[in-house]
Amino acid sequence: MNKKRVAIQGGSGCNHEIAARAYFEDEEIEVIPCLTFQELFDTLHNDRSIYGIVAIENTLAGSLLSNYTFIRESNLKIIGEYKLRIKHNLMALPGQTIDDIKEVQSHPMALAQTEAFFKEHREIKLIASEDTALSAKHIADNKLNGVAGIASELAAHLYNLEIIKHGIETNKKNFTRFLIVTDKAKTEVDELLEEDRINKSSIVFSLAHEEGSLSKILTILTFYNINLSKIQSLPIIGHEWEYMFYADLVFNSYTRYLQSLDAIRPLCSNLKTMGEYEKGRQSYEPNGVSSEL
Repeated sequence: MNKKRVAIQGGSGCNHEIAARAYFEDEEIEVIPCLTFQELFDTLHNDRSIYGIVAIENTLAGSLLSNYTFIRESNLKIIGEYKLRIKHNLMALPGQTIDDIKEVQSHPMALAQTEAFFKEHREIKLIASEDTALSAKHIADNKLNGVAGIASELAAHLYNLEIIKHGIETNKKNFTRFLIVTDKAKTEVDELLEEDRINKSSIVFSLAHEEGSLSKILTILTFYNINLSKIQSLPIIGHEWEYMFYADLVFNSYTRYLQSLDAIRPLCSNLKTMGEYEKGRQSYEPNGVSSEL
């Protein structure tokens, strides 16, 4: 069987890769690292056989707003989601201790999410970098003594670094939700779930700038027993004070869900279903190295 190829944002060993391997847990995959989300979607555009995994929101930092637009404009379909517990680890070349570390490199978000730990180590200089896993790779490739990175256990394993301190994140309930996207044509062939397994949907629509327009939509969804688990508004460029609304809907009846879309369609513009899928699992165990590695 051919490996699934999955585009990720970040270097090998990043949280995108961990989430991808967790989602496709029973399959062998080949990851395609992309430095930016723009590069990720360009990769998916150029080769429609590739899957993509995209961070969409974090329980501490909130939504990644640009990724909503990337997904909508790509015409790719969301086929699933995974909620990953984010764990930050301090790592360096083998044989070093915290007393040897003069500088730490990592993504700005990782530095922000480990602030409490470094308040106890004010002598360490913090340097922002483009990616957690790539920081680990940079330290390993250049054999940088006295320099540590903040990254996953998988990154430490891949780049032969030693973890000085596990779990230095300030908030232990830090999760990122990832969406799995793929070409619409593939979903029509082999990715569709049975209707009784579909219990979540991501839609996008716009509304006239009129009093009560959004409340009417929400009232209809309530009538059809649809749970609005997430709603995000983004301005429509060139249309002052008009917005696109991105919504995640959770439901028990696929039929009632379809009826609710029919009911709201006359009240909104540009209604688009970005994906129908099974509500994703949430990892509670610390992310780390697979026993298969």
